[in-house]
This record gives sequence, structure tokens and C-alpha cells, in this order.
Amino acid sequence: MRKRLPGALELVYDNYNALAVGFGPSEKVSDVVFSIALYPRWISLFFFNGPKLKDPKKLLKGSGSKVRHIVLESAKSLADPDVGALMDQALILNPLNATGKHRIVIKSVSAKQRPRRP
Repeated sequence: MRKRLPGALELVYDNYNALAVGFGPSEKVSDVVFSIALYPRWISLFFFNGPKLKDPKKLLKGSGSKVRHIVLESAKSLADPDVGALMDQALILNPLNATGKHRIVIKSVSAKQRPRRP
């Protein structure tokens, strides 16, 4: 993701059931373009404004009004041309500053954690 999104800020959230990293142009959650959530048994790539994306292969899951996601089989899934096409569309809707300074911002750590299962 860092290679594909140079200059994006990484917003890190450790919530009660996943570790999530949002990628956006600012520290505002409303500006996040993508988010990767690491769950105990899978990893999902979330597309903010997902309902606006053309998805002829029906890769995007979910029925929310703002966000759709793809469950990633492996890191290689990010190199899939169909996933790349969705990411390209998302970046057209919400461009990132490729020359911005990369930073990692810890946004929150949940006080209450679910037990992590293998």
C-alpha cells in the first residue's frame, strides 16, 4: 500500500476486534480513501465511497451506504488487476497528494479488547 499510495497518511486504529490502518490525505477520518483491517482470521481492504465504484466482477462486498470491502486471500491480491482497477477508480474520486510527507498517526487504542483467536 505504501508503494501504491506515496504521501498518504496512515491512520492506525486498534479497536476491539481488528487492527485497522486507514490511508488518506489528512488526519480526518472522513478523508480516508482505503482502509486495511486485520482480523484474527482474515484481512479486508475497505473502499470508502465503494458504492460509487464500477465493479463488473462483483468483487466488492457489503451493503453500506459509504463503504464496501474485499477479503484479501493474500498480499498478492493487491496486485490483482481487478483490485487495482477498483483502487484506481477510488483514487480518481478521492485523489491523494503523491508528494506529501508520509506519516503514521495512532488515532486510537481500544481500552476493551476481544480475545485474539489464532
